[in-house]
Amino acid sequence: MGFASDRSASVRQRRWAVLPGTVVLAISLALCSTTTGIASATTYKPPPIPASAFSDHTGITSSTVTIGNVSTLVAGLFKGAEVGVQAYADYVNTVGGIYGRKILVDSSDDAYSGGPNKQETEADVEKDVAMVGSFSLEDNFGGQVLKANPQVPNVSVSLDLATNNLPNTFAVAPSVSGWQLGPLAYFKKHYPQAVTHTAAMVAGEPSAIDKWNAEHQAMTSLGYKVVYDPTFEISQTDFNQNVIAMKNDGVKILFLEQMPQNYAAAVVQALDQQDFHPVVVLGGSTYSEALVPSAGGAKAVDGAYMEQNTSLYLGEDKAAIPAITAFDTWIQKASPGFKADLYTLYGWLSAELFTEALKAAGPHPSRGSILQQLRKITSFSGGNLTGASDPASKTPTNCYIIAKIENGKYQRVDDPPVSGSTHGYRCDQPFYYAKS
Repeated sequence: MGFASDRSASVRQRRWAVLPGTVVLAISLALCSTTTGIASATTYKPPPIPASAFSDHTGITSSTVTIGNVSTLVAGLFKGAEVGVQAYADYVNTVGGIYGRKILVDSSDDAYSGGPNKQETEADVEKDVAMVGSFSLEDNFGGQVLKANPQVPNVSVSLDLATNNLPNTFAVAPSVSGWQLGPLAYFKKHYPQAVTHTAAMVAGEPSAIDKWNAEHQAMTSLGYKVVYDPTFEISQTDFNQNVIAMKNDGVKILFLEQMPQNYAAAVVQALDQQDFHPVVVLGGSTYSEALVPSAGGAKAVDGAYMEQNTSLYLGEDKAAIPAITAFDTWIQKASPGFKADLYTLYGWLSAELFTEALKAAGPHPSRGSILQQLRKITSFSGGNLTGASDPASKTPTNCYIIAKIENGKYQRVDDPPVSGSTHGYRCDQPFYYAKS
């Protein structure tokens, strides 16, 4: 889905014309895209770390460690990725850094174009110890550089599948071809009749279709029957005809987990306009302060469920998860007034994962020793901001939460206590790996 850097001005103008809606959807879908070649933690065996990496101290001085971040910042698109990384670096630096070294963030904007993404990654590889928290739909261009430089750690949620699979890439939210069974089992238990009349809205993008196929397999394994699952163009803004079709097909439960809030809000508006009220299930990409007002207010969206594998990090869980207070506090220090989103969270968590490895590498770190320590991190939750995943083996979490919107607010439903041993996460079902 990359765009060459030498496209004509008219093509670039068309891209910016649709940027606010279509690109946000594309990114949300890419976050849910499939990763091939990794069936489970036991089958992933990375190649040896290049011996030269252990004498490579690029980006490291006696007083600083410089990390690179290449994200799409133009129009504020993924500003959150940069803000999250910078906020965590600020937090670490205020307590003295790591072995007396402050973390410096070398940030650049690829302007949503492949050429700059590649060029900026090439520049960072020459001067920064690692890439941390980068976020761009064009990361396949930078991924080519990282593939050619396996000694450089890439601690980022990579949207490009090939980049995600590189042995020097470590993600706080690894993506594989499959789906969490836990939420599906929850809704089957509570709505056994509804799941035999299931619907979903699927964007007409390869990554979304692939991921829906994996979720559909997971649903079928539990006895769901999907009666309506059309694709839609990413330029679509009115979903009334889809809602009418759902109503005619007898849909009783509707899954919108792969939609960002602006699209999900439009579907909810259509449901309200057509006076049609199936069980609605939202996902992590819809978790936003903007969802309720965009959907038409509490009246339209109240009663909708949300399942995701992160905490309610916008503030609802902060009383029991101290990491949320730290996250919110330092985000506001780094960028006062900034509205945190999923990309901000991934930037913060990626910086935390890198810092954990940097500290474990000892007082004389190298790229090789950092990579070595990253390969040892087999459980990461960022202080329970997210369900624990295994970055070393690229294994996703099977833990999740269930929330519901009541009076326009997100509230947990039936979850274990956030102050309890699982920190509010349900980890009661395995992760379903889709069959090819």
